Amino acid sequence: MPIQKASFKSLRQSKKRHLRNLAIKSELKTKTKKFIASLTGSDTQAAKTGAQELIKRLNKAKSKGIIHKRTASRKISRIMKKVSKLAA
Repeated sequence: MPIQKASFKSLRQSKKRHLRNLAIKSELKTKTKKFIASLTGSDTQAAKTGAQELIKRLNKAKSKGIIHKRTASRKISRIMKKVSKLAA
């Protein structure tokens, strides 16, 4: 346990950030699973909408530093590849 006041504050802040980051990462995983599930269906419009939503969330997480920018770019690239294959 921290001894100084500043250390207590730092610990409190890091716990808060950890919970926030965990929630956002969990949301990304859920959106990814929904997107992949929508690919198997016949509704291409739902897949495109899901892809747009997922890309939006990935960019937001990237800008806030929750996930690395290259990780986000790689995932977005793979999503777009699947969407374009679906459209063709």
